[in-house]
Amino acid sequence: MRLEEIINENRQALNPTDTAILKYILNNREQIRRISIHELAKKCCVSSTTIVRFAQKLGFDGFSELKAMLKREDPAADIHSHDILAALEKFYSGTWSNLIKLNYDGASRLVHEANRIFAFASGYVQSNMVQELKRLFFYDNVFIYDIGGRDEFYSILEASNKDDLFIFVSLSGESHWVKEFSLQLQLKGIPLISITDLRENTLASRSTENLYVFSEQFQLNDERHVPFKSMLSYFLLLEIWSVKYKMYLKREAETP
Repeated sequence: MRLEEIINENRQALNPTDTAILKYILNNREQIRRISIHELAKKCCVSSTTIVRFAQKLGFDGFSELKAMLKREDPAADIHSHDILAALEKFYSGTWSNLIKLNYDGASRLVHEANRIFAFASGYVQSNMVQELKRLFFYDNVFIYDIGGRDEFYSILEASNKDDLFIFVSLSGESHWVKEFSLQLQLKGIPLISITDLRENTLASRSTENLYVFSEQFQLNDERHVPFKSMLSYFLLLEIWSVKYKMYLKREAETP
């Protein structure tokens, strides 16, 4: 599990001071890998004890364990690589390795047990992903209904209960509608699966199950051009999940 996943699982326990410490850590990863707890406390204008309590809220024994996790995590890929094809190959290979290792059982269980399933996409690419999700799960008699917008969401929400399931696809997990909708689902206790980039985000912190994607940007031309962002990882995640769902159904059928 990566730091962002741990943060999203424990975000509700963080107070404003913890959030300030967290932002400093996320914005200064390289530095945090090397500094002491006393140096971090000084930079955040808090005590060392506050740093320890912050780390414990995330499930670590202390700051040393949190720092060790940061050291184990690979640094971000170099988007300015001169050999773009080699960089893409490395990214695609790493994406496959990361996605195939994910545990999809929790999300698969929610899909299998849901009475109805609704999906909301926060943008154009996300809408394409929802259509692919519908196609892949259709072959297992799983029918997913699109949510067209705010009015439609609230109409569906009014008639929904804990036996239903919502799936939200959002790159950042911070768009206005996904934050508003996810809060309403959380208040009603309705299961929610989020598909987002692997980062700290509001949507993931409010979801029952999270499926994370490792995305990356590549500078194909000079700095004046917009970097190329690969979306392959999102669609690969959906394909792997659909296969893992079939495996989940088979295991369930074989369980006495």
